[in-house]
Amino acid sequence: MFQSGKIPVTAHIGFAPSPHLVDVYTMPALSLAPVLSFFAACQRVSPVVPLRTFLRTTSNRLRPCAPVPFTPRVHTAQTILLGHGDAARRQAASLWHEPHPGPVPTIVLGGFVPASTEQIFLLRGHLAKSGALYYLNYAPDGFSLDLLCAQLDDLVTEIRQRHGHAPVIFSVSFGSGILLEWLRRARVARRPVPVAGLIFISPVACVEDLLTPGEVKPSTLLGRAVQPYFAGESFHALAVDKSRAIFARMFEAGVQNKAALAFLLTHTESCQLRGAVMDTIRHITARGACERVQAMQQMLPWSKNDDLVPLCLAPALILYAEKESAVLTETSPTRRELLNRTARWFPLHRTGVIANPCGTPVQHASLIFHGFNFLPAITTFYRRLKSSRFRRAA
Repeated sequence: MFQSGKIPVTAHIGFAPSPHLVDVYTMPALSLAPVLSFFAACQRVSPVVPLRTFLRTTSNRLRPCAPVPFTPRVHTAQTILLGHGDAARRQAASLWHEPHPGPVPTIVLGGFVPASTEQIFLLRGHLAKSGALYYLNYAPDGFSLDLLCAQLDDLVTEIRQRHGHAPVIFSVSFGSGILLEWLRRARVARRPVPVAGLIFISPVACVEDLLTPGEVKPSTLLGRAVQPYFAGESFHALAVDKSRAIFARMFEAGVQNKAALAFLLTHTESCQLRGAVMDTIRHITARGACERVQAMQQMLPWSKNDDLVPLCLAPALILYAEKESAVLTETSPTRRELLNRTARWFPLHRTGVIANPCGTPVQHASLIFHGFNFLPAITTFYRRLKSSRFRRAA
């Protein structure tokens, strides 16, 4: 049975103790040497050729049809908010949808960049096996935490009406901060949270996760990107250009590891993915960037939410990367709480640190370049959700 605590050792994943008392996943993501050896022994051709052919014939399963725009029928919460003038329509996230059969639909909340529809590019086919996928892509020219939470309220309601089942909410980085804030507001209002499960990948949920209080020069790359937004300086386009350049640099650092992706993507697909991510970075306006950062300023460090435990009773999966140092501070309060005191917030939980001992270290929220390192924990979580194999530890 699936109990709260650390993820149990399986035949497919190795584990080692960590300073945060959580499991360390050490699955080599794309170790294809056995497959290559098999093809080389059976055929007098380059082993890569039949492997590429095999992967291309299964590409529809790996990457289903592209998401399409979704027009919701339920918009009660956001209509009330907009009617009171507490948000503007330009701040609304766009909704996208992939219809798939299955009992467990999923909502995806991405980070600052890339958009949610690119965030899980290589995982979509696996998530689609569990049910329909819904994406919230943040507006390029604005952001409102209140409106995003209202959209999430309405979308969860609509999914339950459409599918007869509560969704899993799959959140990444800043998206995890939005999800935690949505849960916090529900807890404060004593409202039930109708979700089947929660997934948090490299959560960023407050300013202190990116900037250590009192430091003059940020210790993290992302901290340097966002510091001007918090400094109270007269804001100008150069600061936006600087943050765009840093986000692009972080993405390109992963793009340099082309060898692994070459087995699963054609050159055209790699270019399309890179183009989509770079377009997202380029099209975020100064106003949109400022409002996203302002939303983070509204999120309280978790040390100030002690009166809200437990936060949610739904099963939760919390995964960090082995190398979060480019984004998260050493004193990140969210990481401290979610790794060391997880059971207080989520009695039905699994926590882990994703590692890649046979290749490049797993970076913050690296679902594009290390998706298959994250995959075992994620697929196990969905499998146990569908079989209802969760119970609270005694």
